Amino acid sequence: MTKAIVMIVTTVTSGIGWWLGARFGIMTAFVLSMVGFGLGMWYGKKLGDRYGV
Repeated sequence: MTKAIVMIVTTVTSGIGWWLGARFGIMTAFVLSMVGFGLGMWYGKKLGDRYGV
């Protein structure tokens, strides 16, 4: 279940990063999407561990 949580959180945070960066150009969108991906992996894992799912 933790892997599913990580996948969902990563998808959402990556999408938010893309949305924020798209205003400034495609490379900015890509970079912010990758930052969101990394943060989503970290926070999703933390969230999964916290609730013991």
